[in-house]
Amino acid sequence: MTSTPAARAVRVTVTLLTASVALYTALVAFGNITDFGTNQQFVRHVLAMDTTFKDDDLMWRAVTGEGLQDAAYVLIIAWETVAALALIAGTWFWARRDLGRARQVSTYGLLMVMLLFGGGFIAIGGEWFAMWQSQDWNGLDAATRVFVFSGVVLLAQYLPAEG
Repeated sequence: MTSTPAARAVRVTVTLLTASVALYTALVAFGNITDFGTNQQFVRHVLAMDTTFKDDDLMWRAVTGEGLQDAAYVLIIAWETVAALALIAGTWFWARRDLGRARQVSTYGLLMVMLLFGGGFIAIGGEWFAMWQSQDWNGLDAATRVFVFSGVVLLAQYLPAEG
């Protein structure tokens, strides 16, 4: 099957955008593994709600046990790692022009990133644990950027790419 220049441009664009999210996610996971303590402190402070307004109506939500906090952080790292691997595989399939597998695998990887940053950091961290109240441990802007970027790439993957 011969593809049009426009279809080739879409494939190249989606390949590179998927690779960008894969690279970002892999670097985040790698950083969290090799510099475990930095974001471990972030997760601990968000879950403990120790830099929020300390409203009695909300503080019952706080998770102060370090074992639970660390378990949550390890789960985040595992999720990031699997998402990065899926996106790397998706990039490979896009580069090989295996569009069916590329869309399927990349969609799962992007969905994982969006669930982590949208559901995990924006919804659970931001609202349930009131991260928005913290001046020191507020990751909502960064989470929103990653969520939007991943969503744009997800939409781009479903542009017509066949000839």
